[in-house]
Amino acid sequence: MKLNHFVVLGFVSLILAACGGSSGSNQTASATSDSASGSVKVLKVGTDASFAPFESMNEKQEIYGFDIDLLNEMAKVGGFKLEFKHTPWDGIFASLNNRDVDIVASAVTITDERKNTMDFTDSYYKITQVVMVSPNKDVKTVEDLTKLTRVGVVAGQTGDFAAQKIFGATSNQIARFDSLPLLIKEVENSGLDAAISDSAVIAHHIKNNAGKGFTMVSIPDFEEENYGFAVRKGDTETLNLLNQSLKTVRENGTYAEIEKKYFAQ
Repeated sequence: MKLNHFVVLGFVSLILAACGGSSGSNQTASATSDSASGSVKVLKVGTDASFAPFESMNEKQEIYGFDIDLLNEMAKVGGFKLEFKHTPWDGIFASLNNRDVDIVASAVTITDERKNTMDFTDSYYKITQVVMVSPNKDVKTVEDLTKLTRVGVVAGQTGDFAAQKIFGATSNQIARFDSLPLLIKEVENSGLDAAISDSAVIAHHIKNNAGKGFTMVSIPDFEEENYGFAVRKGDTETLNLLNQSLKTVRENGTYAEIEKKYFAQ
């Protein structure tokens, strides 16, 4: 599920109260006027700002990250405006269906099941599920994983689905958490043997905590996943706008610059 410290063409970041009692940042990207109506299309974006490096929140309660920078650049070339709202993962899709937000941008994996209730843009990032392993554990295969006592996941994310395939949906070996920071903290406190989550996120955490001795293990059984921005089912206007804007920032080199900013080795 989570920098955007810049203000684009004079639009100022706004601080909004977020769902579930948390605070979020409502940051607005630049936009051009609609020549026909004189108005600017404003799209509300729901994001669970606890999934670095894709979306996070700083000490000023400002949302930043790869997804945020990418969408802001898409808004610049697409001529629309964005308002970001921190939305906890467990209610993020309901927020979309209830029209509280128009877009979900929260490192969302495109799955056939999700496509039944929402539409997705073209893929904007590829990952796999990986295992973050405690220093004193030896995990190389799925069989090794099954021998662990407790493996953590974020509830409802694809790491949870991967764990269910390995252990069974109701297995006591799976420990579910509401957010990635809570999951990671439990591994660090030795409350879990390992955690399953997205490769880019785990790699980012290990890189920034090199002295703690955690390792990242790739499991061949975990398939490649594609992230997409989600919109309400049938909202072809927003979907087409996002896809065209994404295509443009890929072609003009902006996407590569943002990717290098967050994922350079």
